[in-house]
Amino acid sequence: MSLFKKLFGAGNDSSDEDKESEFNALQSENTSADELFSLNFKKNGGKFLFCENLTEVKNRFEDILEENDWFESDVICYEPKLFSMLEENKLNYTKPVNPKFLFATCENLIADEGAILFSSNQIKQNKPQELPANIIIFATTSQIIDNKSDGLREIKKRYEKDYPTNITTIKYFEKAKEEDFLHYGSVAKSLYLLLLEDF
Repeated sequence: MSLFKKLFGAGNDSSDEDKESEFNALQSENTSADELFSLNFKKNGGKFLFCENLTEVKNRFEDILEENDWFESDVICYEPKLFSMLEENKLNYTKPVNPKFLFATCENLIADEGAILFSSNQIKQNKPQELPANIIIFATTSQIIDNKSDGLREIKKRYEKDYPTNITTIKYFEKAKEEDFLHYGSVAKSLYLLLLEDF
């Protein structure tokens, strides 16, 4: 059984207190980046869908569309490699008027914050507050890294000449119950993560 199935197995009805103590115990130990990302991502309010193959990715994508009644809707998507999934589901990405969601990949998944690292390759020059309130991300387990510094190093290594601009993270995936200075200037997005195991 994979790590993600253990962490996100179906039918787990543990209380919030149990989850919080489990989170604190795991975070205090020497945990792996993928475990830490999963825990922090869920704590931030992200919706996590683990997929073992591309067929499962497509099925989970359709499940999200059905759950939110997004079939035949307008979508923002800037990545040609994702267009086929949109076309299969009759989603308009060419001239979206009122986009229901952003469909994108990402640069990396940041474990210590449970955040998603984007660049202009995924979101062009849009600021997070200019993106739709709903986002669906397609990523792989090999994109999980420890922290933002590692993410910036990865970007520098990956794009030796055409270095992307507008590098940003989105960390909060639900409105904070209590606003504090840590949330100042941040924008909460409803985010689904389709995570494909590629190890």
